[in-house]
Amino acid sequence: MDWRPKAELPESVRNRLPAFCEGGYLPSGDGVGDALGAETGSVAPLEASSLNARYEIDQTLQLDGDVQLRQGGFQVNGSSARYDQQQNAVSISGPLVSRGQGFLLTGQRADYQVDTGRFDINSATFLLHGPEMRGSAASLTRLAGDQVDIRDGLLTTCGPGRNDWAIVASEIELKRAEGFGTAKHVRLEVLDVPVFYWPWASFPIDDRRKTGFLYPQFGSSSAGSGAFLAVPYYLNLAPHYDATLTPQYHHGRGLFTEAEGRYLSGLGETVLQVGYIGNDSAYEDENPGADGERWALDATTRAEFGYGWSGYGDFSVVSDEDYLGDLNRSLAINTATHLQRKGGLRYRSDAQYFEIYLNDYQTVADRIAEVDKPYAQLPEVLYGGTAELGWFEAGLESQYTWFDRDNETLTGLDRATGQRLRAIPELALPMRSLWGFSRPSVSVDYTRYQLDDYSLGDGRFDRTVPVAEWDNGLYFDRRSTLFDVPYNQTLEPRLYYVWADADADQNEIPDFDTDLKTFRFDQLFQPDRFSGGDRVGDANQLTVALTSRFNDLVTGAERARFSIGQVQYFEDREVTLFGEGAGTRSRSPLAGELVLHPLDTLEIRSSGLWDPDTGDTEEGRSQLIFHSDDYRYLASIGHTYSRAELEQTDIAGVLPVTDQVSLIGRWVHDSILDRTVGSLAGVEYNNCCWSVQVVHQNYLTDDQELDSRILFQVQLKGLGGSGGSSSRISEAIYGFDERERRRFGTP
Repeated sequence: MDWRPKAELPESVRNRLPAFCEGGYLPSGDGVGDALGAETGSVAPLEASSLNARYEIDQTLQLDGDVQLRQGGFQVNGSSARYDQQQNAVSISGPLVSRGQGFLLTGQRADYQVDTGRFDINSATFLLHGPEMRGSAASLTRLAGDQVDIRDGLLTTCGPGRNDWAIVASEIELKRAEGFGTAKHVRLEVLDVPVFYWPWASFPIDDRRKTGFLYPQFGSSSAGSGAFLAVPYYLNLAPHYDATLTPQYHHGRGLFTEAEGRYLSGLGETVLQVGYIGNDSAYEDENPGADGERWALDATTRAEFGYGWSGYGDFSVVSDEDYLGDLNRSLAINTATHLQRKGGLRYRSDAQYFEIYLNDYQTVADRIAEVDKPYAQLPEVLYGGTAELGWFEAGLESQYTWFDRDNETLTGLDRATGQRLRAIPELALPMRSLWGFSRPSVSVDYTRYQLDDYSLGDGRFDRTVPVAEWDNGLYFDRRSTLFDVPYNQTLEPRLYYVWADADADQNEIPDFDTDLKTFRFDQLFQPDRFSGGDRVGDANQLTVALTSRFNDLVTGAERARFSIGQVQYFEDREVTLFGEGAGTRSRSPLAGELVLHPLDTLEIRSSGLWDPDTGDTEEGRSQLIFHSDDYRYLASIGHTYSRAELEQTDIAGVLPVTDQVSLIGRWVHDSILDRTVGSLAGVEYNNCCWSVQVVHQNYLTDDQELDSRILFQVQLKGLGGSGGSSSRISEAIYGFDERERRRFGTP
């Protein structure tokens, strides 16, 4: 059946095999057809050859020895054949073989009807090279129209002589033209022992979608949803839209249902997901007086209209604060304090952009005070563009927003709602060459407010801030070799000066969307220390920075990058966001970044802030990520530090201990809390036709307590799997999703 041990396979095939496969199939033959090919009928002549032939006029033709028969797409070899001219039929004796592109069929005896193309074979075995699926049947019949009937059939993707699992059925009907099959009295056998039975089943036999049950999913948790069993049902409603209905039973809660609908048009895709439980008994017990009816909805849409125009929409809503932690399994909503509803239209070209959208939130967490709930933007309009004016470059960034929220219980500036218009025209003189650049520019940051419920007087006022910037950089490089590899090293000094004459007291302006930016290396070259539009920082400062890169001249890859920089302040910073953002020091902490790619499979990143005045490390982030070429080995080590606030260590990896068995783990430890805040530990077993993953996960809830759950997945090659561990592991371990994609040798 074309299967060979790994050592006997061609190198091209052997290199594609995963390590846990002991062997594989030879490449498909180059035959012109096969016994299960398209209907032939009488349009093509029947061709035959053999070592011996005996012909009786107008009756029969007897062929013996190395018989080869061909009619159009039909081709078969056997030891002997008898052609009945009156019946226009051929009886072939074996052992017989029919080989075609992607298909191999063997048997002992067959009958072929020349007029209709019907082909009957007894004691058949067959191999589909593409999915590497083999099977056997007491009898196999190819009818007209690419329909195949199998009696007492068996299907598996395991190697010959090793039926770790198999699908066995009394009757199987394959409709190749339609891309699906049906079976009666179906059994799933594991090691020849039946474990599941279906009276009737429908299944796909190629990549086309097919309505029917998907594999059940199950798992358990010490909190949240507890033990559950889900049986998804897929509905292939049309080529451009479908749906999946997933009824589930959750122990202690009852019957819970999730549904997903997808619609694809010439413009884009729309996805709608809902979840509903009519009577959650566990929720009622935990929340006396609460209604047990709970639900959630998530909708997304994307559209491309052409000529630079596109549209989008996102809408999420849940019935209560605990829904995401208790019940959500498939909706594309992560545990969050706010759920966004945003929809808009955007345009982008080389010289300008435009966007208009509506944006609002559902505040999920009840503990969040009214004053801390975000404003809705109803709407927000953005426009920006650049234009060449001879030697100069003119630019404009503008924003119009109407801010709104429920303010009945609020006081002071927190009650304010209304409109804000911001425009920043700029005129620059860009100068560039191979050895460096210089870009002086002047701009005006203008903001106009028209507010309602403003407690400090007239709600109509404006703010104007002149800004001057001068960004300069030089580029030096040299060529050398390291370990016989030629590389190019650069040295890139950069000076960036900014001056902004902003009024020191801007605290009469409400805070609609403004925050103080986190100081990091990329912040060294930005004119404003505030995000949003309600504060414009005062500035008179110079950034001095240096970057060096090492580029591999053979592959073009950047193997290393080192950057360091510091801001020199010539004046105190006085503008604050209600007390935050001012500063009197004359220089900033040193900000640095390090990125190393010594191998294509290894990446090291580190960034941090160091204060030369105190000698303290203010902030640091480091991460090492490694994967082997085939992604069997995965490893990551991370450390995050913020002085007096946070210090966490994160270690994760996948370690094969044999070709078939791998250990999976992740551990996150908080040094300030002196406790584990997350962990994952499990084992994975693979062979060439099935795999299983079993994982125990601890995770931190909103109540800062560790809960646990057991996740697992069983996957049968060619049929998919049940459970849901892989998606959770992919979220926890970098590179695991790519590892899953390559698992059965499909890089």
